[in-house]
This record gives sequence, C-alpha cells and structure tokens, in this order.
Amino acid sequence: MPEGHTIHRLALDHRSRFEGQRVRASSPQGKFSAGAALVDGQVMTTAEAHGKHLFLGFGPDRWIHIHLGLFGKLDFGAGTAPPPTETVRLRLATPDACADLRGPTTCALITDAEKQAIHDRLGPDPLRPGDDPGRAWQRISRSRTTIAALLLDQKIIAGVGNVYRAEVLFRHSVDPYLPGRDLTRDQWDALWADLVFLMGEGVRHNRIDTVRPEHLPEAMGRPPRVDDHGGEVYVYRRDRQGCHICGAEVRTAGLAARNLFWCPGCQPATAAR
Repeated sequence: MPEGHTIHRLALDHRSRFEGQRVRASSPQGKFSAGAALVDGQVMTTAEAHGKHLFLGFGPDRWIHIHLGLFGKLDFGAGTAPPPTETVRLRLATPDACADLRGPTTCALITDAEKQAIHDRLGPDPLRPGDDPGRAWQRISRSRTTIAALLLDQKIIAGVGNVYRAEVLFRHSVDPYLPGRDLTRDQWDALWADLVFLMGEGVRHNRIDTVRPEHLPEAMGRPPRVDDHGGEVYVYRRDRQGCHICGAEVRTAGLAARNLFWCPGCQPATAAR
C-alpha cells in the first residue's frame, strides 16, 4: 500500500495539471459513472491529502475521495489522451493532460461533511502543516501497545506505513516492541520531527530514502540497494543482512499484520519489555 508521501505527491500532481481548469470526467469501467457525470465539465478547485486519503475538490460540497488500498494505481499522461482501457475506474482529462485511476479501494463522490468525518477519524499527518503531534502523543503515552504497532494505526498518526515505521525507529534507536507508554515525550518529539523531514523528502524525490549521508553506498564503499521499492534504507526488507552501522543481523517478525524489521544491535530490547 502506498505510504502517505505518495498520496501527497499525487495531490501535487493533480494540482499542477488540473487546478483551475474544467475537467472532463468519465468512468470507462462503469463503477463510478454517476459520480463522474456530476463532476464532468466542472473546475477542479484543489487537491489535498490526509494520510493515505486523496481528495479532489470540484467546488462547494463536492469532492472525489480516493483511497488506493493495496492495488490502486494512478497514472498521468500529457497531451491528447489515448482511448482508456476498461479497467479505468476514473479518467480526468483536459486538452493537455489526463489521469487514469485503476483498482482503488475507494473512489466516491462525497460532501464537505463526509470529508470532514474522514479527517476527524484520522490522526495528525506529518505532511499536513499545522497538524498537532500532541494529539498522537496523548494516545501513545497511555497505551500498552508496542510503538511499532501504534505508528501504523492511522487513527493515531496518519500516513506512516511499513517502511517509514521501521526506518524512523531505527534512526532513533527505539526498540520496536517498546510499549507506547514507556516512550518518553522527547523520544516522540524526535520521531515526529524526523517523520516530517523524511516524508517531506519522499514527496520531493518521489521515493523513500532514509539513510544519512555518512551511510550511503559511496560513503561506505558498499553496493547500492537493489529492490523494487527503490531508495536506500537501514533495515526495511534487509532481514538476515548485516546492519550498515553495527554489523548485527537485521531481524524480521510479524507485527500488526505487517512484517517488522529492526536491528537488535542498534535497537536493543529495553528493560520495559
């Protein structure tokens, strides 16, 4: 599933192509025909993201809500759009650009109130200016659940996925099995600030890179990572490989229905667990 930086990047991509323009909307697949008909020919006023949710605005009280889920994909094209395939749930097009949505978990036309209800059930997003990390801390500091599981709970913090979870905990030497209530406020503030930085870099570069300059391949004389996710990382999907810093074998285990990755040398088990 795409992490939050990808959805914020998609919001930027929509704004750069369609904001302020009248957009043709259609649903070649047919599953969103009624919704597409209601925005066809309307001006896209904005596009925004919150966590893993994308919202495309078409005037007062009219939003297209998209959640890509595990299989959703958005592709952009320039110039005259080619004929769409039957798998396209939603096509947006102008004379200069098009966007095709395939396989989303959610593609629905919603009102302002329905959109606000989605925001209300989500936690603060490191990529939304003004979101308060204190809201997340109030829940984390009272929880016996592991910090690794809490970071993936979108009701607590929105947009963090499996890669950022593993990497930010490594970068701050936090035991992923530490209960939330045993995390200090200073540790949480450092984790949040790093997520703001790392995810912001993800939006800018459209990939996840979490390795500090001194640990990059060229600095350490090691081969670059070869992986379909791209980017240089410390522990994510590096199980049974040596840690770039301490050399210990990176471990993996299931946690919160996802594979957790951590270094037992750099993230030692705490007395609390």
